[in-house]
Amino acid sequence: MLSKYHWWRDAVIYQVYVRSFLDSTGDGIGDLAGVRAGLPYLKKLGVDGIWLSPFYPSPQHDHGYDVADYCDVDPLFGDLGEFDLLMGSARRLGIRVLLDIVPNHCSSEHPWFREALAAAPGSPARARFHFADGRGPDGSEPPNNWHSMFGGPAWTRVTEPDGRPGQWYLHMFAPEQPDWNWRNPQIAAEFDRILRFWLDRGIDGFRIDVAAGLFKHPELPDSDDPEADARTRDSVNPLAWNQPEVHDVWRRWRSLCEEYTARDGRERLLVGEVSVPTAREHAQYVRPDELHQAFFFDLLSAPWDPDAFRKVISEAMQDIAGTGSTVTWVLNNHDQVRTVTRYGEPATEGSGLGAARARAAALLMLALPGAAYIYQGEELGLPEVVDLPDDVLTDPIFRRTGSRARIRDGCRVPLPWSGQASPFGFTPGAESAKPWLPQPEYFAQYATDRALADTRSFWHLYRDGLQLRSALPQLGEGTLRWLDTPPGVLAFERDDLVCAVNFGTAPTPAPVSGTPLLASGPCPPGVLSGSTAAWWIRS
Repeated sequence: MLSKYHWWRDAVIYQVYVRSFLDSTGDGIGDLAGVRAGLPYLKKLGVDGIWLSPFYPSPQHDHGYDVADYCDVDPLFGDLGEFDLLMGSARRLGIRVLLDIVPNHCSSEHPWFREALAAAPGSPARARFHFADGRGPDGSEPPNNWHSMFGGPAWTRVTEPDGRPGQWYLHMFAPEQPDWNWRNPQIAAEFDRILRFWLDRGIDGFRIDVAAGLFKHPELPDSDDPEADARTRDSVNPLAWNQPEVHDVWRRWRSLCEEYTARDGRERLLVGEVSVPTAREHAQYVRPDELHQAFFFDLLSAPWDPDAFRKVISEAMQDIAGTGSTVTWVLNNHDQVRTVTRYGEPATEGSGLGAARARAAALLMLALPGAAYIYQGEELGLPEVVDLPDDVLTDPIFRRTGSRARIRDGCRVPLPWSGQASPFGFTPGAESAKPWLPQPEYFAQYATDRALADTRSFWHLYRDGLQLRSALPQLGEGTLRWLDTPPGVLAFERDDLVCAVNFGTAPTPAPVSGTPLLASGPCPPGVLSGSTAAWWIRS
């Protein structure tokens, strides 16, 4: 398995949100040893690799996406020795490991930012970040009108070493996350060092946070719509994101990865979190000398409608696959409302419209050409936890805005593994600390041990789909051909394999013919009933 070249083109990667996966120490926070203990479960599920959320030393203002040291492990999660054990176990099981790298910003506790705060305006230390004088006669207004993705101004004023109010620094997220100035060549050189550190420890690649970021407009001008990023929770300010110079960084990183591949024939992967307006712009990031993959979020954001799904899939196949890359499909991640809830599931129920749609969408995604990423808990059908009390919320969006709109804690509640009551096997021992976010009582019906025992569960749907995907040459990389269907049904063919989804709006159930392989829900023989999907081989 590990000798397969271009393995990433049709790989299925499982996102491990480390602090919520499995706790080995009893402190209520998941850790690297917990990930290692869970690897046999992921092997049984059938994924090709895992992507680990940040576990670097961090004050955890944004759960590790505020990095204070890129080349170590936070004691919350273990140490480098434990990371090496995890790598060894993953390698023995044939599971590849991707790390989450955060190049757009660091922590305000990073040594270089502390050095910048202690230095004078115009110093080399401040040139590593975006420091600027304020506007107005006393410099008390921010340098421009940009807003942070997490709400409020994207600028914070510092107190100079002599105690006077001083310059401002840019942070497109929280104030504790100052943006790097990638126009300074020291930053590119430092990230070369960081990447080599982890590649030398044997990792298989990187998931790149905010991959359309890094460079800002060199003049830092005002925006015509300064609150767009905060309003949409997306990187839409064209002055702060998707600058043309960013592509040179990905060419540099691709060259570095290929250097390692040339040594041992084991291809390293770069997959980017790319938020851009169109599939055509998205395709620019996966040209042959840039990123191998970039998450295609349009499927995730598409409404439950066959025409909308067909449109985004067709655009991706035309624009992205046309570069020579493959499309990287996602239905969920650690920043999104869980799929079951997003598709209409009441938060405390385990069956119904949202669950049926989520099962059908999973089968559709796994049948599409290219790669797929699965967020932990999706294989259990977990709903969003929408009723967490205010006093346990940790998302910086809530702290910055006071609003629960678009907060992300609800999809990050620790996984249920076993039992009838919290902590559901997530953290060991009767004297353990409570999970860092409270698990609702209804998580009992989603526990992993229960899911494995029930052949009708989400888990078995994912496992069976992954097994077929590995066994059938029609699936994975390749192309598709759309089929004529009744209204409310979407179907495509891949050689002689057909995938069809009834979006629940067809006036009559859609008939199918051939050899059935897998269905997302109970269907009468030869019929695809509402909000279900099926695979079959044409007779």
